[in-house]
Amino acid sequence: MASFKPVIVVAGARVGGTGAATALAFARKGYSVALIARGAQDLSDAVNGLVTTGYDAKAFAVPSYSAASIASVFQSIQDQFPSPQYSIRAALYNASHRVRKPFLETSVDDLRAAQETVVEGPFAFAQHVIRIFKNNSIDRITGKRGILIFTGSSVSVSTSSSTSVASATKWGMRALSQSLAKEFGKDNIHVTHAVIDGLIDTPLMRSNFTDTNMAQNEDVRLNAEDVANAYVYLLEQPRSSWTWEFDLRPAHQEW
Repeated sequence: MASFKPVIVVAGARVGGTGAATALAFARKGYSVALIARGAQDLSDAVNGLVTTGYDAKAFAVPSYSAASIASVFQSIQDQFPSPQYSIRAALYNASHRVRKPFLETSVDDLRAAQETVVEGPFAFAQHVIRIFKNNSIDRITGKRGILIFTGSSVSVSTSSSTSVASATKWGMRALSQSLAKEFGKDNIHVTHAVIDGLIDTPLMRSNFTDTNMAQNEDVRLNAEDVANAYVYLLEQPRSSWTWEFDLRPAHQEW
């Protein structure tokens, strides 16, 4: 039996979304949870939902996902979840920045804002996580020191006419994840990238729908808890058969 409490660090969490659902799924597996987010109310609601149901979770607010903010928050996380009582064994980078405009209406500021959250943020996040993982013992069941998951989207692999910024940055995060998977697999560190091809069913998403039929049709929406369960599956994969990339989409979605 492990002499420490495993911890998952989740960057990007909103009640009803993938980050919060993943935090809950890992908490049910015995993990303590460190939740990072920019929106103070979203963060508070997500953590309170875990704590009131008996799970160990703490909130870590950040002003941005810049490298400096990531460095600061990881120091706070390690202070709140100190070794050897705790061990960070899983991490999910789920933060995103939505830009969907025709190219000639897109500004350099749009690019910079997306790049900070979708390229600089995961780069810094991964550096802190992997340094921690490299000092972990190897799990005797899975053969891994830790798992790092990046949440991508369909624009990570396929563009459209209004996703120049989103695609450029999401492709960058995908490439980063592949490079890390190749470099650190030999260190028994599992790095994986999820292509989420579709809309997560959240209250915010439903309120933004202009297509009434799509808003009412659950078959073309992803359920955040089901996505989270797929992430738990990755956690439990043995070292002989690791996934780098997989995609998830509703059965009735056209693709």
